[in-house]
Amino acid sequence: MMRAVAHRGPDAQGRYIDAEVPVFLGHQRLSVLDPSGGAQPMWTSDGQIGVVYNGEIYNHAELRNELVALGHMFRTDHSDTEVLLHGYREWGEGLPGRLNGMFAFCIYDRIKSQLFLSRDRFGEKPLYYAIQRDLFAFGSELSGIAAHRNFVARRDPVSLQKYFAYGYVPAPRTLLNNCFKLTGGTSLVYSLSTQHLRITSYALFHIATDPDMANRTDEDLAEELRALLFQSVKRRLISDVPLGIFLSGGVDSSAVLAGAANVLPPDQLKTFTLGFHEPSFDESEAAASVAAWFGADHKIDWLDLETAKAAIPQILAHLDEPMGDASIVPTTLLARFARKHVTVALSGDGGDELFAGYDPFRALAPARAYKAFVPQPLHRLLQRTARCMPLSSRNMSLDFKVNRTMRGLGYDPSLWNPVWLSPVDPSEMRDLFESPLTPEALYSEALDVWNASDSPSLINRSLEFYTRFYLQDGILAKADRASMSASLESRSVFLDNDLADFCSRLPHDYKMRGKTQKFLLKKAVQALLPPAIVKRAKKGFGMPTASWLKSVPETPPLAQVEGVNMDYVEKVWGDHRRGTADHRLFMWSWLSLQLLRTTSEIKSPSPADEGVDIL
Repeated sequence: MMRAVAHRGPDAQGRYIDAEVPVFLGHQRLSVLDPSGGAQPMWTSDGQIGVVYNGEIYNHAELRNELVALGHMFRTDHSDTEVLLHGYREWGEGLPGRLNGMFAFCIYDRIKSQLFLSRDRFGEKPLYYAIQRDLFAFGSELSGIAAHRNFVARRDPVSLQKYFAYGYVPAPRTLLNNCFKLTGGTSLVYSLSTQHLRITSYALFHIATDPDMANRTDEDLAEELRALLFQSVKRRLISDVPLGIFLSGGVDSSAVLAGAANVLPPDQLKTFTLGFHEPSFDESEAAASVAAWFGADHKIDWLDLETAKAAIPQILAHLDEPMGDASIVPTTLLARFARKHVTVALSGDGGDELFAGYDPFRALAPARAYKAFVPQPLHRLLQRTARCMPLSSRNMSLDFKVNRTMRGLGYDPSLWNPVWLSPVDPSEMRDLFESPLTPEALYSEALDVWNASDSPSLINRSLEFYTRFYLQDGILAKADRASMSASLESRSVFLDNDLADFCSRLPHDYKMRGKTQKFLLKKAVQALLPPAIVKRAKKGFGMPTASWLKSVPETPPLAQVEGVNMDYVEKVWGDHRRGTADHRLFMWSWLSLQLLRTTSEIKSPSPADEGVDIL
């Protein structure tokens, strides 16, 4: 199991085998804080409480001072891991709510004979667990759990359909039966004596607009946001190893660089960008201009078709869950490039989700008017007409956006966002799967969040979808796998507790005012950045998937998947390669599934599979 995740922590390893009960703990370490004193598993001085942990606790120094004042004696110099041990002893299951950081940990409490697992509120760090017969296993990746000799990997057919509905498998599900993702902001207690587990939520991102904010000026709120941004960056600059910044030239990563420049001199600012030779995807020029503005040491690497041909099979094979987001490739290559120079990289992930930065937010108001005035028969006619538009492989081309928008408008507003992002139109699931789920069953998680919201604002409801699902299981999962495959730690500045809480209380017109997205963020940093960067339209970190999939891979991957209509799959690949249709999202999702290293080891579902009820 440790070998399967060794890339996540190549600097050191530790293991523990309990002499009295069948508990085994293993840890692969990427040394970032207190390299000499932070070895794991780490124990309290009396040996009663131990921990294995992945992540960074950015407020560990403040918590350490608080715990020392309460009488706790620390043995390490500045290890955030030891804070978890004393924090658990002092606050028990209330510990995660006090943490500001990214984390996945398991605390072994020998006194209570239980395991306490917890994951950070947004799910920056992954945490999987499996329950089969007498086995309870957990780890940072599915591949680690699948390596256990008593774990039987069987595909979950419902999760497979949800993967093609979302482009990722939504938590708490995974592609495997009786194997789950601990959802961000939740904790799990597993009893070693009864073999039962209990899951509780300690932090749930929720848009709850503060009416007092509406009475404050734009300048006042922008000043507070800027202070919170700078505070978050400063927290994430704490490191005992070299550190840099992923820079795209967009407002989010540029704001991160501005925050770093507020703390560090120019000769300590290291920025990294991946460029494309295809102009519609390339942001290298904008990134270079921002780096030059701050005098940063800027480095650029390039990705072209030949490089992609070699990289795609290798990168997808080493994912332990399929990903429908093709930007996993440039993100991984950027992480590898940065790792040659640094061990930690700050990113702007989360900015789009907190400040309504994606294109679908601009479509919400027109979509509402369209639904009110266009009857379904006319919509179907317009949708067929849209499919006749000339195809383009450019980044976010007009035909791509129009067809995506028309697809979603065939459904209720509660389904617009997931359908707009879906690799497969729900109406086409009956062609792909032998026993297709209904749209309501496919998107049950998204519908639950949408219906639980009491906000009348489509923007607020959409923000909850993006932060609770797309961010956690799409963006952050991609960032984690890409960075950790290169043994690089990625830190998301916008997901700081204080900054995110501020955004959750912010009225939606400070996120999107008229047609201006990220209104308050842009106002907060406009005096710090080149004017052209603040006004730049969002491009997104994609790659030319539509054109590249016409030749990569050379032979379409068509290995049989149980329950899937392979004639449909073969037709889709053929239509795309002949240029008669654009199926880039489905084809990439299918390719990711087919090249998954564990695919050949997954067995068909069996009625004999046993699990333990989740209480």
